[in-house]
Amino acid sequence: MATAVRENYLDEREENQGRQLANGLAWFSLGLGLTELLAPKTLARLIGVRESNAGLIRAFGAREIASGLAIWSQGERPVEAVWSRVAGDALDLTALGKSMASSDTNKGKVAFATLNVLAVTGLDVLCARKLGGNDGHSSRRIVKGMIIDRSREELYKMWRNFDNLPKFMKHLEYVRATDHTFSHWAAKGPAGKIVEWDAEITQDILNELISWRSLDGASIDHSGTVRFIKTPGSRGTLVQVEMQYAPPGGVVGTAIAGLMGKNPGQLTEESLRDFKQYIETGEIIVSDGTLWDNGLLTQRPAQPSEE
Repeated sequence: MATAVRENYLDEREENQGRQLANGLAWFSLGLGLTELLAPKTLARLIGVRESNAGLIRAFGAREIASGLAIWSQGERPVEAVWSRVAGDALDLTALGKSMASSDTNKGKVAFATLNVLAVTGLDVLCARKLGGNDGHSSRRIVKGMIIDRSREELYKMWRNFDNLPKFMKHLEYVRATDHTFSHWAAKGPAGKIVEWDAEITQDILNELISWRSLDGASIDHSGTVRFIKTPGSRGTLVQVEMQYAPPGGVVGTAIAGLMGKNPGQLTEESLRDFKQYIETGEIIVSDGTLWDNGLLTQRPAQPSEE
C-alpha cells in the first residue's frame, strides 16, 4: 500500500514538473516565434546564415507561435503539443544541417545555434515524458460522429461494401476485399508515398456496427469501429467512428504528420462530412476556391488561388 502511494506521489510530482516546464516552453516558443517573425534578418546574421533565408525563418516563427499557443490550449497535459515542438526541432536541425553544408555560412555560428537547438530538443523530450508521453510510442484514440439524413440500413450497406470507401475518403487509393472478412488497403502517405496494409473484420452486426483491425506487420497499426445509431424521432442516423492507432514514430510521428496536413482526426472528420454529402446528394460539393493539391476535399470560402 505504502509503495503504491509513493509511486502515485512520484507520478504526480513528475506531471507537475512537466506542466511547469511546458508553460516555460510555451513562453519560449512565443518569444522566439515573435523574434523570427519581426526580425528574421537580424536572427539570420546572429546564427550565421544568409539573410535571404528570412522567409523561411518567418515560417519557423509562425510555427513556434502556434506551438506555444497549442501548449496553453491543451490544458494540464499538453503532451501532443510538446511532441509537436520536438517535430519542429527536427525541422530546425535539418535546416541548420543544410546551412552547415553551404559554403557561404558562418560555420561557427551555425554550430553554436545547432547546439542550442539540441539542448532545447532535450528539454522538449524531457517535458513530454514527465507529462506522461513516455517515449512517444503510445497509441492514439479518435472519436468522430455526424448525423446523416439516411436510414441505418442504407448507410451500413454503403460502408460495408469497402469498394465504396475511396469515393468519400480521398486519402484512400483503393480498398480490395479478399473475402468476407479480410481486405487490402492502400492510402496516400507523406510525399506521395503509398502506404498499404491488410485488415480483418472483427465484428459485424447488420445495420448496427462494423469493427476492424489491421493485421500483424501492418505499416499502420490500428483498429476501429463504425456505429450506425438511430436518432430520436427518425431524424436520420448518427454515424460514429472510433479508432485506436499507433502511428509510425508514435506521438512524434503524429506531430510530424500534423505539420504535413495528414492529421488522422482531421482526415476522419473530413471523410464523415464527405460521406454525408455523397450519400445525401449523390456528389461531394466543393467550393470554387478549393485547392486540390493535397488530395483532400478541404472546404473553404471561394477565393482565387495565390498561384
